[in-house]
Amino acid sequence: MIGVTDSAGAAGFRPGGPGAAEWVLPAEPGAVGVVRSQVCQALDDWGLAPLCDVTVLLVSELVTNALRHAGGPIGVRMYARRERAAAEPVLLVEVSDPLADPPRERVAAPEDEGGRGLQLVARSALRWGARRDGAGKTVWFELALPG
Repeated sequence: MIGVTDSAGAAGFRPGGPGAAEWVLPAEPGAVGVVRSQVCQALDDWGLAPLCDVTVLLVSELVTNALRHAGGPIGVRMYARRERAAAEPVLLVEVSDPLADPPRERVAAPEDEGGRGLQLVARSALRWGARRDGAGKTVWFELALPG
């Protein structure tokens, strides 16, 4: 699904379900590896280890984009929740950075080494989008919780 640019994905959300976690990362390349490990550990602690690979892939893409285009600090928040309308359990992940410019999907040529991150998010997530937060923005995605 194409990302939407309003707050429909996360407005007024209160953490619930198996857990909630939040990290603030410095604008350093090593931050990506650190947050990968922390995301997997949190998912494992919540009994959601089957979501580790896809969640880490998508978080890595969004944090790398934030490092490349916005600098830091970068915030990562992850919540398990139940959708009000559809009653479908989801994992909500948000990546915040200080640049207000919305993310833009690129069409990468086969020989390009980059430019596919938002395409991966769009194709892997149930929903995704971005919203402005003060002087910056938050890019979010949702994944279906197993079982």
